[in-house]
Amino acid sequence: METKTFFPHRIDLNLIPQAGDFASEGYTTEEEKLAFETRKIIGDESIRVTATAVRVPVYGGHSEAVNIEFENAFDLEEVRSILAAEPGVVVQDNPAEGIYPMPYFARGRNEVFVGRIRRDKTIEHGLNLWIVSDNLRKGAATNAVQIGKYIIDNDLV
Repeated sequence: METKTFFPHRIDLNLIPQAGDFASEGYTTEEEKLAFETRKIIGDESIRVTATAVRVPVYGGHSEAVNIEFENAFDLEEVRSILAAEPGVVVQDNPAEGIYPMPYFARGRNEVFVGRIRRDKTIEHGLNLWIVSDNLRKGAATNAVQIGKYIIDNDLV
């Protein structure tokens, strides 16, 4: 029986900095999709997004190192409070105790886990976050149900 190869390189004990096919300017289709969807969801074409998508040998999940540049100064505790108050968001942010999001613990869960919340020391008003979710649940089925429920609950149809 012939084995089918899904990745251009060995995946176990490895990381592959490619998700999707390579497209324009050296970005992959998944990286371009991430930028497009971010602007679409927020409704602002001026938002600048760049990404490097990496295949990691885990059973499931998306993990993202996110960097945000705000127009104004912000308070880190206020950021944590706002995130913790959002339905479906779980803040796991105590790196000194080894508490931060990991795909292993997000597997089979509907929440989005956020941690490693810290200032970006390279830009004014910059914020770094580490975000993890089970992409089969949050990125697909559960997310679709939650969006539908939101539309119905808010009389948008």
